[in-house]
Amino acid sequence: MNLRKLARGQACLVRLPGCDGGGETTVLAHYRMLPYCGIGIKPPDQLAAFACAACHDAIDGRRNCGLPRTEMRLAHAEACLRTALAVLEMAA
Repeated sequence: MNLRKLARGQACLVRLPGCDGGGETTVLAHYRMLPYCGIGIKPPDQLAAFACAACHDAIDGRRNCGLPRTEMRLAHAEACLRTALAVLEMAA
């Protein structure tokens, strides 16, 4: 199952302040965690969440959503779990 293609049209599961809800802007936002990432190394798609453009920009530091970095990382990590469950439900 191609999670990157599957993300298109899904609701945003990150839900940071300024979230646009997702849909056509939804992409797969990868959670950066050692040892699964690094310079030139993207984490596997299984470590990612359905995120709208606004939330993805905040996660990647292109937009300030007003939350401390630790709270943003927690929201992203929880969204990764919600995404994993959503994908399992879609596959059933």
